[in-house]
This record gives sequence, C-alpha cells and structure tokens, in this order.
Amino acid sequence: MTVTDTLSSRTSVPTQRRGRAAEPELYDFRRPMTLQRDHARHLEMAFERFGRQVGNQLTARLRAMTYLTLDGVALRTYDEYISLLPSPTALAVCTVSHTRQTALLQLPVQAMLVWIDYLFGGNGRGDDREGRELTEIEQALVKDLFVLSLKDLEYAFAGIAKLPLTVGGLQYNPQFVQAAGATDAMIVASFTLRVGEREDALTLMVPADVMLAQLKAADGPVARSEDEAAAAAITAAELERAMQDVPVELAVRFAPVVVHPRDVIDLAVGDVLPLSHPSTELLDVVVDGVVLARAAAGSHGSRLACRVVTVEENQS
Repeated sequence: MTVTDTLSSRTSVPTQRRGRAAEPELYDFRRPMTLQRDHARHLEMAFERFGRQVGNQLTARLRAMTYLTLDGVALRTYDEYISLLPSPTALAVCTVSHTRQTALLQLPVQAMLVWIDYLFGGNGRGDDREGRELTEIEQALVKDLFVLSLKDLEYAFAGIAKLPLTVGGLQYNPQFVQAAGATDAMIVASFTLRVGEREDALTLMVPADVMLAQLKAADGPVARSEDEAAAAAITAAELERAMQDVPVELAVRFAPVVVHPRDVIDLAVGDVLPLSHPSTELLDVVVDGVVLARAAAGSHGSRLACRVVTVEENQS
C-alpha cells in the first residue's frame, strides 16, 4: 500500500461534527438556583423519612394501605412552581411558625375525597365530579390529617433544620395564591401518593432561604488538605482573571424624568422634552442598572466623553 492509499483511506472516514450546543442561559450569582450535593442528599433523606411516616399514619387512620414515595427534590422559583401545578387543585396554605413565611402542600381534590370516603367507612371511590370543592366538615377532617402529617415533617427534619408548620386554609386556584415573590427560591419535594389502588401526585413547597441557611450552618468549617486548598486558590484566581475579560455594557445617563402616558403617545418630531437634570450636576455611570460612578460631561478630540469624578460602587 502506498502512502497515497493510506492517506485516502484515512480521509475516507467521515468525521463526526459536534452538534451545536444549546443557547447559554443567564446565571444570577446573587440567586444561585442549584442545590449542593450534600444538601440535596440531606433533604432527600429527610423527605423520604417524612414519606414513610405519613404512609404509616394514613394507613392507620384510613384503614387502607397508603404509600408516599419521594420522586425528587428541586430548587425552583415560586413562579416556576406555581406554573407547573394543575388547575384546579387543592393547596393547603401553611405557615412556618418561627419565620412567618408560607409553605404549600398540594394534592388533587379527588385524592382528599378518597380519604374522606375511607374515613366514613367507604370503599375509597371518592367523588370525581368536576369542580367539586370540600365542604366545611370535609375540610375539618382533612385538616386534622394534615396536622398529623406535618408533625411527621417536623420530626423528619429534626436533625437538619427547624421546620414547624401550622396548617391554614385551603385554596383551589394556584394563580390566586400569593405565598411569596415570583423570583423567591423554594424547595419543592415531589411525591407519588398511593392509597389503595389510586395514585396521585403530591408536592410540598417550603421557602429555601431559611432551610439552606440552617444546612450551611450545620456544615461548619470545611477541612481541606494543603493540595485541595492550593487547587481551590488556583481555581478562584483563574475565575477572577476570566471575569475581567467578560464584556459588559456601560452607560452614562442623566437623571430620569417622569412623564404621563399622554405625553408619550402625543410625541412628534420637533417636540422638546425638558430634563430635570441640572446642567451642573454629574452624570451617572451605570452597569446593569447599578450606579458605579459619577462623571462630568466633556469631549475627547472629536468625540463626546466623560471624566469620572467619584466612584460609588454598590457592594451589595
């Protein structure tokens, strides 16, 4: 075989091109939406204990075999959690006693009607009528079961975080429940609830900030070897060096002026908008909506420019 034949045989092999990666997603370092591996494992173990305790509790009360199996634990914003819920559904609005924040326990109305059927000695058929809501008596019975179940939640998290919940009222439309801000971080545990032959999806949402703060406090100082500390220092230095080359948009702006909608609608060519910014006042130097400095307007050759006078970086 000649060298030419060898080269031709090599070039005849089709090359596989790497597919185009998905578009990058913005990551907010001020609100990281990921769980540390150790924290996620602690939460999973606690929610699994909770599921076993609730299964035993409901089995004894309903006199029907009940299983509550954990499907997963995720960190989501409140808006993401609400948008994934079916409508209508039942939401038990709970209060975290020591922080006065709101937690939500969600499950289908039909699942609770099955519980009530078992409580009254029925065979668990429930009521599948569309739009059916619980009566006051039924709500009292279900609330009693919730109180017992959430005591198991406090017990399951006893070694991890303080999580006492007080059961409030029931809501049926997730969009009408304003339990937190749209971007607030929430820990969402998803379960499969099986009562007899029926299976339903159940979710429990609790505020993330207090729970994660307790988990971090329980971690204590991390012991590292000299090699691990050196590797961490190199990684931090490389990250800081890389951040210096990230392009950002910088703007120099006047103080904003407030106008009415009618003023905007009626704008025409040649109109003059008086600014409230005094001619002697410094301009704001802004990056991503944060005022970093103040500058005086001027020129540099044939171009407009500004001279930085004061630096007022916002450390938050």
